Amino acid sequence: MIKERFKIGTYVTVILRKGEDVLLIRRAKTGSYDGFYSLPGGGVDGNEPVTQAVAREALEEVGIKVKQEDLKVVHVLHTMHKEKYETVGFFIEAKEWEGQLQNMEPHKHDDLQWFPLNALPENTIPHLRYVIDKINDGVFYSEFGW
Repeated sequence: MIKERFKIGTYVTVILRKGEDVLLIRRAKTGSYDGFYSLPGGGVDGNEPVTQAVAREALEEVGIKVKQEDLKVVHVLHTMHKEKYETVGFFIEAKEWEGQLQNMEPHKHDDLQWFPLNALPENTIPHLRYVIDKINDGVFYSEFGW
């Protein structure tokens, strides 16, 4: 009898910078971290590379097109969420993009704006604040919530 292997949730985020500012979206009506700011992103659907997933999410959430060759993985985070489930997140910076930034999912987000990296809003998702600090320190991989 073969034991079923452990499965872990995987997600991607796209980091868009304008000088020292970063684009954040505020979650709403999702049931998870509503009222908190996050990066655009979402789950990897399966049968798609991480860079393809981040390009898809950038278009779905903020209406921009990014090319896979313009993407750079800047951090990987392994998180334990309240001892209930684990995720691995890929934080990917887009150096260039095409299109007008806009909230493409108003049923999931109620704000989209630029914030200084050194002055994120108080209601930023805790593990995102942690990741931003790690990226600024040049750390490529970290763990949170253990």
